Amino acid sequence: MFKTELAGKPLEIEVGKMALLANGSCLVRYGDTVILSTATMSEKPREGIDFFPLVVDFEEKLYSVGKIPGSFSRREGKPSEKAILTSRLIDRSIRPLFPKNFKNDVSVVCSALSVSEDFSPEIASIVGASVALSISNIPWNGPVSASLIGIIDGKFLINPSETQMDNSDLNLTVSSNSEKILMIEAGANQVSNETMFRSIMLAHKTNREIVSFISEISDKVGMKKISIEKNSENFELKEKIDSLYRTKIECALNFQEKKERDSQISRVTEEVLSDLGDEFPESGEEIKEILKDIQKSIVRDWIFRLGKRVDGRSLHQVRDLKSEVRLLPMAHGSGLFTRGKTQVLTVATLAPLGECQLIDGISKSTNKYYMHHYNFPAFSVGESRPSRAPGRREIGHGALAERALKPVIPSISNFPYTIRLVSEVLSSNGSTSQASVCGSTLALMDAGVPISAPVAGISCGLVMQGESWKTFVDIQGIEDFFGDMDFKVAGSKKGITAIQVDVKIDGLLPEIVKEALDLTRDARIRILDDCILKTIKSPRKSVSDNAPKIVNYQVSVDKIRDVIGPGGKTVQKLCSDFDVSIDIEDDGRIYISSKKLSSCNLALEQIKSLTREISVGDVVIGKISRVTNFGVFAEIAPGREGMCHISKLSDRRVERITDILDVGDIVKFRVISIDDKGRIDLRRISALDSFEK
Repeated sequence: MFKTELAGKPLEIEVGKMALLANGSCLVRYGDTVILSTATMSEKPREGIDFFPLVVDFEEKLYSVGKIPGSFSRREGKPSEKAILTSRLIDRSIRPLFPKNFKNDVSVVCSALSVSEDFSPEIASIVGASVALSISNIPWNGPVSASLIGIIDGKFLINPSETQMDNSDLNLTVSSNSEKILMIEAGANQVSNETMFRSIMLAHKTNREIVSFISEISDKVGMKKISIEKNSENFELKEKIDSLYRTKIECALNFQEKKERDSQISRVTEEVLSDLGDEFPESGEEIKEILKDIQKSIVRDWIFRLGKRVDGRSLHQVRDLKSEVRLLPMAHGSGLFTRGKTQVLTVATLAPLGECQLIDGISKSTNKYYMHHYNFPAFSVGESRPSRAPGRREIGHGALAERALKPVIPSISNFPYTIRLVSEVLSSNGSTSQASVCGSTLALMDAGVPISAPVAGISCGLVMQGESWKTFVDIQGIEDFFGDMDFKVAGSKKGITAIQVDVKIDGLLPEIVKEALDLTRDARIRILDDCILKTIKSPRKSVSDNAPKIVNYQVSVDKIRDVIGPGGKTVQKLCSDFDVSIDIEDDGRIYISSKKLSSCNLALEQIKSLTREISVGDVVIGKISRVTNFGVFAEIAPGREGMCHISKLSDRRVERITDILDVGDIVKFRVISIDDKGRIDLRRISALDSFEK
């Protein structure tokens, strides 16, 4: 058992107790949160692949928070969105530190066995994955650690509780080793660059202490790492291709249009395979890899040495921008955003609050009223393949755009709608996630959602050579593929709302982080001023005619049962009579929605009548519901009846009630008494005051 403190809270690492057949395993106890982390590796490298086969899974066990799954089978099913996003956090924290030529399958699993809202399972999982890998025989250049930073009333909090984060202006997770930053994930309430940078550095400082702690554990119980067989390189083939075809590859890369550039690269590849096929008959795949390496060296050399990019832009230049709104006549809001050859269409849909997403997971959240979904079809990159369910990338990019816009979305008390945004990637050539942020701002304003500020997003790339570097904004696909960093930042003119950083090297120096923050701020403000705000300056004054109309009303909590009625009969009758949907909150807020505002208002008047306090002396309108030989019963509010004795129906003697009233007649009464059981006694005011049915 190894013990320390993380942000003043107890952290315990237990090794050698559970999952002993894994290459590395540990039990992490962070307060009352307990995570089992394991790392396993295949015995041999996977042949015929050009990528590192790492799989990271964060497994939510609902027993960890005392819940039984809500599914039909009452078992955990496919991973929740939160589980997938946590898996991505862990993956992005550890992946850059594996050797580049390592091809063994590696699986890292972090299982949540016990979760307390006071102790972050995400942070505990990253620490656990780092320990499991560090003490295993799996080649890995760790350790790393992670910290969560919040800001409440201007004060920085390290690893705050879930309840504290509800009131925080910042939700920042940073993974780093002792020197460099490996992963950043943030949602923020329009915080400044300066505040964001200070927060990142605070997390980095906190991480150093835990990295040192993990190193001590590894030194005491860690295994010797296996050696990696180096790939045998055919230097003769590499030199021959470089000397004969490098100039042709440079000429192909000089084409600024992506389609033409890709076509020229394909021609050069076919030429090389044809020319060298007889001399090197079994080296087809190796030739392709060598050609990719040459392309990479050219693209990086142009950027670093010449400040030149394949499409002719300067390093800090954003591609041509276009935007459009109200493209789809039946949609509630739509926005098309184009940056170069990257194009995203976002569609906004408004619905009653009852159509919110129900969450069944380990977090305390149960209802989600704002959703953002991201789709990446094959045609967006010019490929032909069947459509599949959203993968981790789509879910991650949708969550990033959702996080970027959440700070400007109005509260349901001010705008009582469930909001769903869907970003359809129509063309992809770099940073579609940030294009979806821009398209979503357009769609929200087109839908009449009163966002507090428009938001735009942009990405920053990096090329490192030794200790020197070059950063550049608005990366396109080839720069992302051959570059070292994808630093995505979204925000308004006021400040940052979201960050997501992925790196392919062993981390970022603080100076690079600061430079990227500054470059992306300038770029996103240009996008807002030069494109988005020229298309639509502010949200429309009202929602689309196709969107449902919603009115709300507040009643006291003890009146909720009067609106619902026995077995829900009253509220069901209201919905049926007026063609509306009614959502009732526990605090007495009532939301009435319909395609017609007039229907909402009629239902609202009925609810007002139903819930108002009836006192002796009040004048009420009643609909005769029953006629007896001693008097009539009248419905004076939905579900509430009063009785008028025959003697109080008229100033004159009434022989037969049906001579003057019948079921369905609408009559004006005065309340003359209410007994201790709530029974209401009525007097008819005047026969002259009766109403037509």
